[in-house]
Amino acid sequence: MEIPLPHAIETYVRAENSGDVEAMSDCFAPYATIRDDDRYVEGLPAIKAWRARMKRNHNHTLTPLEFSSHDGHATLKAELKGQFPGSPMTTHFHFTLVNDQIASLQIRE
Repeated sequence: MEIPLPHAIETYVRAENSGDVEAMSDCFAPYATIRDDDRYVEGLPAIKAWRARMKRNHNHTLTPLEFSSHDGHATLKAELKGQFPGSPMTTHFHFTLVNDQIASLQIRE
């Protein structure tokens, strides 16, 4: 079953799964931020560099399981699978969307 996602989040999932770092420009706002555990990344160039490093180190994929949204905030529950301890794991991606782009993303188990 395919889960319908907003364009920016769908693009994010495709980019994560393919490793297409340049596609991050199509879904993140230039000023976007990401918080993942104890990491904080700010701005599109830093996000691209960080995502490339994460993909290279962990070769991960996302499989959407559930999605909900309300007033510009969205949560994607997904299976995160790759070369890292604890894989596969269920992870929650909390997005703030502004003008059809991801303005912020918090990734939590």
